[in-house]
Amino acid sequence: MSRLPSITTRDQIPEDQHRNFDIIASSRGHVSGPFSVLLHSPELAGRVGHLGTYLRFEGVLQGAERELAIISTSREFDCDFEWSAHEPLARLEGVSDEAIRAVSSNGPLNRLNSNEALVIQYCRETLQTHRVSDKLFAEAKDYFGVQGITELTTTIGYYAMLACALNAFEVEAPVGAPRLT
Repeated sequence: MSRLPSITTRDQIPEDQHRNFDIIASSRGHVSGPFSVLLHSPELAGRVGHLGTYLRFEGVLQGAERELAIISTSREFDCDFEWSAHEPLARLEGVSDEAIRAVSSNGPLNRLNSNEALVIQYCRETLQTHRVSDKLFAEAKDYFGVQGITELTTTIGYYAMLACALNAFEVEAPVGAPRLT
């Protein structure tokens, strides 16, 4: 059970903050997960939601690249809620079963296609060593371009922030949703 009550309806926040609720709900179809607790600070939730809307729905990363970065981040943070929400999306976007297994098990990447391995390795280095090697950065920049590498790095940071909130507030994944192993 979450450490804070979930905010899922606009009448749970001050009227002058309803716009933040409405923006989050309209871009995602509803309010749940991290936003159900972030709305305890409605202005913060609105600003976080604005960035997330860009990264998820308007950015330059392909869907499979974005979702692979998100599930890799959720694995690094052992964040079941984030995994449960994005593992099915990763599959829908075309991330291979083998890549999903490698992420879930923290397994080796040598059997993956080079693009999937690149995203996972970039995420792992960013979150495990808090740096990216010159070689990996150059590879990623060559593949994604300057805007793409900027958005990949920011996507990792954004979902790391959400994982911190989800884990700290103990927001549970829905019953029956995919879980990290």
